[in-house]
Amino acid sequence: MLLLLISFISGILTILAPCILPLLPVIVGYSITDTAPNRRRLFVVVASLGISVILFTLLLKASSLLIDIPQDLWKWISGGIIFFFGLTMVFPGLWEKFSFANTLSVKSNKVLTIGYQKNNAWGDVIIGASLGPIFSACSPTYFVILATVLPVSLLLGIAYLFSYVLGLSLALMAVALLGKRIMAKVGKVSDPKGWFKKTFGIIFILVAIAIISGYDKKLQIILLDAGFLDVTKIEQKLLEKNDKKEMDILNSDEALQSKTEKFLSVPEKSKKFVLAPDISTPDGFINTGGKSITISEFKGKKVVLLDIWTYSCINCQRTIPYLNEWYKEYEDEGLVIIGLHTPEFSFEKIQKNVEKAVKDFEIKYPVVLDNDFSTWNEYENQYWPRKYLIDIDGYIVYDHAGEGQYKETEVAIQKTLRERADRLKMNTEVSSSISNPENIISVEYSKVKSPEVYFGSARNEYFANGFPGQAGEQSLSVPITISTNKLYLGGTWHITSEYAENKNAGTIVFNYEAKNVYITAGATEGIEVEVYKDDIFVKKVIIKNEALYPLIQDTSYGKHMLKILIPKAGLQAFTFTFG
Repeated sequence: MLLLLISFISGILTILAPCILPLLPVIVGYSITDTAPNRRRLFVVVASLGISVILFTLLLKASSLLIDIPQDLWKWISGGIIFFFGLTMVFPGLWEKFSFANTLSVKSNKVLTIGYQKNNAWGDVIIGASLGPIFSACSPTYFVILATVLPVSLLLGIAYLFSYVLGLSLALMAVALLGKRIMAKVGKVSDPKGWFKKTFGIIFILVAIAIISGYDKKLQIILLDAGFLDVTKIEQKLLEKNDKKEMDILNSDEALQSKTEKFLSVPEKSKKFVLAPDISTPDGFINTGGKSITISEFKGKKVVLLDIWTYSCINCQRTIPYLNEWYKEYEDEGLVIIGLHTPEFSFEKIQKNVEKAVKDFEIKYPVVLDNDFSTWNEYENQYWPRKYLIDIDGYIVYDHAGEGQYKETEVAIQKTLRERADRLKMNTEVSSSISNPENIISVEYSKVKSPEVYFGSARNEYFANGFPGQAGEQSLSVPITISTNKLYLGGTWHITSEYAENKNAGTIVFNYEAKNVYITAGATEGIEVEVYKDDIFVKKVIIKNEALYPLIQDTSYGKHMLKILIPKAGLQAFTFTFG
């Protein structure tokens, strides 16, 4: 229940987050320029925002339709609506004077702006609802609820979500009401043709442009770099305390488990957990002796840990040593690990490529190819890597997205194995030790300020000196001034949806902030590239098979310039990732 209080506090803290600060003028301005004598408009806007956060979250978890919708779509929707409302504040008679409003493709904007001029509640509802998807992405606690609580317990997840939204809504109303009180003495602030309302209209337009262009994210980075308003650290500390409390309880249970541990009955589980979907339309099997495997075949016999991964993902690679240790430690005690390989790129669909990666990573447990994402979609997954722990009765009793929480995951494995031994009347003592694999690369993600960067036109939003989103051949030159977290290519490049391929000798330049840098790349023939950090030669790397290649391996985090010199045509660059 501690997470319930943390969720409420996190909702309050969210309004101070750098990703939300640029949007506060929309809420405050919408309130203090209200022509109505009551506070209805404020309540409707904030309530609509809160409801949209909840509905957006539940729809995101319940429907696979939203998985492939790019985040950019939401910022265009939200930014577009705010932009049009700003126009109506700057030009109150805009929609009545021009007949072209009737032909706008986004008809809802026309209806809503007219509603706004007439003080109609529908305009208030939509402007609040349009902000929901943006407010839903600014809190670590929100992502804990989304990724870990909801899949396990819908009712508990909704309770935590309501607590988060309640804190957020109360904080927004407090800020808006305070602003209204302060500005009440200004006089005529709600004159629809007055300077005050037009000023806020201009602010609305600037906020909308910032959302659509991504400058709100740049402001966030600037604020974080300056050390201001990093409320996420407070949330992380609260969550760590919650995790520590839960682990203390788990450890206490371990100490007494031989005498006092009780397990849920199947009817009790059916009310708390969901049954694990089976593997759907597999495209190949590795480490199975040529046989097909399913999850259902282990029901009543084994515990299954399903690991969703793809071999060129550095986050997935860093979890493999733990999976190998767990498989070695617990296979004889009833644990089956199944690696579900769901590819991010086309080359990862080729079985021989996956087989090579499995061999290189010394993976001994079974691996199933999920090239069509059918099993991924059955689990409504959105992350690489993702682990689902399935007990002897076939229920998902624990899951974790991303790296980390290795101790918590192993403790959960041990508990389900003890339950299995109890159910099968086996006199087996399950190990309670915690694995500590060698050669683990730890990452402090709070210090990694560079995002994953794609070269292909489908997702190359950080492409700075070319045409993002445009496939085909582009002749490019690297400018003198290089921005941080922007991709620059030199030479002639052919851009496809997944990768960029140089057609002659070329250059890649990227200013990053991290410790380690990796590139997912390949070449039809081996190409030896030169890697430079801050114009100092680091090493040569031979790019051949499509794989993840380490470029920079530092001892500390910092800001640096990466330069790759490619001597000849044929390099296919897919992504940069950082750690």
